[in-house]
Amino acid sequence: MIKVLLAEDQVMVRQGLKAMIETDEEIKVTGEADHGRKALRLCETQVFDVAILDIRMPEMDGIEAAKMMRLRYPKMKILMLTTFDDHQYVVESLRLGVNGYMLKNGDTESLIRSIKSTINGGLSLEDQVAAKVVPTLLQNQEEPSIDPSLTPRERAILTCIGEGLNNKEIAERLGLSVGTVKNQTSQIFDKLALRDRTQLAIYAIRHRLV
Repeated sequence: MIKVLLAEDQVMVRQGLKAMIETDEEIKVTGEADHGRKALRLCETQVFDVAILDIRMPEMDGIEAAKMMRLRYPKMKILMLTTFDDHQYVVESLRLGVNGYMLKNGDTESLIRSIKSTINGGLSLEDQVAAKVVPTLLQNQEEPSIDPSLTPRERAILTCIGEGLNNKEIAERLGLSVGTVKNQTSQIFDKLALRDRTQLAIYAIRHRLV
């Protein structure tokens, strides 16, 4: 069972999202909050697999809550949720290391797919969001050249991560075992001195591997 923390200040929206999420028997909303501070308090007493955070909430917004969750609960996946497709929110969220970014007007299928993809190590970005954020990530490249220590296989895996694929999907595409993909990904982390798959995805986009 995938345990979800849902933080959204509008009650009707939160109830609607909960109903959509729980149409899948493998996912359960086990915690609800109407602001970021309450979401953090829930994390102190319960274990969640995924936190879905609205960007704009009273007392503490989703970005501030995500910052603290990344520090305190690094194993928990974080998905950002908003009606605003402003690319600056997306870039800021991704640089925090969140695992995906969704729009509230998405359908049930895409919401469930995003949650499951995130659990399996994928990076989830709605098409509308990706279309806005990619150009920004390509601007002002800090590292114009790809690290020469990366092997061809590692570059191929990095490309897949940049496309948002999880380990199983990467293994199927490249004809590798899931274990090999995990080991190779760990080596990429070490070589690039990055901490999570979101940062790897941003690296791949910036270096035009995607």
